[in-house]
Amino acid sequence: MQQKPARVRILDAAHELMLTVGLARATTKEIAKAADCSEAALYKYFASKEELFIRVLRERLPRLTPLLRSLAAEPGGNAVEENLTEIARQAALFYEQSFPIAASLYAETQLKRRHDEAMRQIGSGPHMPIEELDAYLRAEQALGRISAHADTFAAASLLLGACAQRAFAYDATHTGERPPVDDFARRLTTTLLAGIAV
Repeated sequence: MQQKPARVRILDAAHELMLTVGLARATTKEIAKAADCSEAALYKYFASKEELFIRVLRERLPRLTPLLRSLAAEPGGNAVEENLTEIARQAALFYEQSFPIAASLYAETQLKRRHDEAMRQIGSGPHMPIEELDAYLRAEQALGRISAHADTFAAASLLLGACAQRAFAYDATHTGERPPVDDFARRLTTTLLAGIAV
C-alpha cells in the first residue's frame, strides 16, 4: 500500500494530536514523529506550528471561511435566511471541532501571547470569521435585503458568538449534549433576522 504524501501525513498527525493533547502540547517533534517524518520535513511544508494550526483549521475542519468569502463576493443569490442558516450550521460545526484543539492555549498565558502574535503576523485569527460575516451582511445591506439601520458587525458577532458558545456551554447540562446543529442553526438565524431584516 502506497504511503500518503508527507504534507498530508503531517496534517493528519497534527489534527489528531491537536485534538487529543491540545495545541499547547502538540509539539512539532511529536507531530513529525506521528507523521513518520523528520522535523526538517515538517518545516519544509510549514513555517511554524502556528501555520500548521491554521492549515489544520482550513483543511481538516468544516469550511467556514470559504463559505463566508464566497457569499460576500456574490451577495443576493439565495435568500438571506438560507445563507445565514448554512453559515450558522458550518460555524457551529467548526467551533465544535476547533474548540478542543485551541482550548489548551488559554491555560498558558505566555503561549497564548506568542500564538496571538504569530496569528497577527500571518494575517489570521479568530476575529476573521466575524469580519468576513460582517462583510457579507454589509453586502446584503447594500442590496436592501437587510435593514439599513442594522449593526452588521454586532449581528455577525452575535451569530458566531452563539455558535462558539455551543461548542462548550452544554457540557455541564444534565445530558451533556449540545442542541442538534440543524435545529440550532435554524432557530439562531430566525431570531437574528427578527432584528436585522428589512
